[in-house]
Formats: sequence, structure tokens, C-alpha cells
Amino acid sequence: MPHKTLPDIQATPDTRGIAIDQVGVSDLRYPIQVTDHLGNPFPTVAKISMSVHLPHQFKGTHMSRFLEVLSKHEGEVTSRTLPNILRDLKTQLHAEEAHIEVAFTYFVTKMAPVSGAAAKVGCDCVFMGTSNGTHDDLVLRVTVPVTTLCPCSKEISDYGAHNQRGHVTLEVRPKKKGNGCELILIEDLIEIAEKSGSAPVYALLKRTDERHVTMQAYDNPVFVEDVVRNAAALLLADKRVASFTVKAVNQESIHDHNAFAVISGKADVA
Repeated sequence: MPHKTLPDIQATPDTRGIAIDQVGVSDLRYPIQVTDHLGNPFPTVAKISMSVHLPHQFKGTHMSRFLEVLSKHEGEVTSRTLPNILRDLKTQLHAEEAHIEVAFTYFVTKMAPVSGAAAKVGCDCVFMGTSNGTHDDLVLRVTVPVTTLCPCSKEISDYGAHNQRGHVTLEVRPKKKGNGCELILIEDLIEIAEKSGSAPVYALLKRTDERHVTMQAYDNPVFVEDVVRNAAALLLADKRVASFTVKAVNQESIHDHNAFAVISGKADVA
């Protein structure tokens, strides 16, 4: 028995004359692969949002096509492949503009500074991309845990100083390069964030390591203002970076609040 032709309601006209800025799918948990600094595949699970601009004359978009495009590209989702995903979204959904946001946890193996004990530390990462008729816009966001030790507390105390865990969030837009953009690795941003605090955070520390990290932080006190300035200076010196925003948050150990600071900047194009 022949199949009956099913109506495509999404493709029917809409008469209200109102375009929709973004319509799509969100909070989609999906397995993906990114690449590490050695170019090896790194499997993880992402929470993904994808959307397109919907012209006023169309009633709806075809939601299933978002998943079809994602399934095609699940072998690698990185800043290198995001432009292709965005172009496929525009093609498959007949859209002039497409957006994607891919949030995932990236684990780095940290070696304890004295014992060399290895364990993984997770960093929250987001790839964000937009493509329209004129250009592609790609942004990488990485949030890194660090230790910070208060310079004021160290100066005024007879012994010791209060310290806390903080988080440094780097949101970076790479410079254009040919048909793509400069490659900025997640590890590059993790290194910048860790250099900006008093000491790195580790998952596994032996007593000798704990002693080392505690003294390292004590010898390198920073305010939250220092953290964002340190990171901004390193990003301004990086020729691959077009623009950035740095946010540092200290989870204060002796106050009932957090302290934060934010700096935004862009490359000198002169």
C-alpha cells in the first residue's frame, strides 16, 4: 500500500509578518569529541543549543534537521569545525543566520608539583558560534579553578594569610586567519588563568605537594583585581586574540560574599 503524502505544516505561510530572531533546540545532551593539545580525540558529553533566524513568512522551522546536522559532525566539535556546522545549519534549514553553543567539561591531567601524583581536574568550557550572511563569529569560554591569597591579609597578619579558591573565566574571540580563525587551545587558556592566580588547583596532593602549593600561594599573593589584570596582560600579548573578556571570582574564606572583577579588551589594530 503506497504511503500517504504527509503535510509539512512548518513550511506553510505565516501571515503575521513577524520574523523570529532565534528558534531551535536547547539543553540537548549529546556525546561529542574535541581535541587535546596533541591533536588526540577527547570524548565528552556536551549540552548543546542550536538555533536559526526564521523569516516572517514561515510558520515554523524543522527541528529534526538540527539533530541531523549535529549527527553528521559528532566526530569532532571544535572551533575548527564550528564554521562548517553553522554553514550546514543554514543550508539544511534554509536560514540566513545560525547560532550554536556547545558547553562541556574538559579534563586536564595535573601532576602534583613535588610527588608527581597525577589526577584530572575538570574545567567548564563553551564553544559559541554565529554565522550570518557577512561573517562567522567564534568565541571560546573556559572557566579554570585557581588559588588566591590576599596580599592585605598577608601584610597585616602576625602569621598566615587568608586564601581561597577562585575561578577565572576567559572568553576569547580568535583573530581571523584565511577562511577560518587562529587556533587557540583550551590548554592555552588554562595556562593563562593559572598564571594569573596565586597557585594552581590540583585534584590530588600528597603532604609534600600541599606544603609546596601553600608556600607558592603565600609567595604570590593577588587581589581579585590582580588576577584579571594578569590575565588581560597575557591575552593582550597573544597575537592570536582579537578580543577578550576576563572575569575572576574569589569565593571569600572570611567573608559572607564573593569578590569579583571583570576586564574586557581587544587587540591593537593600529
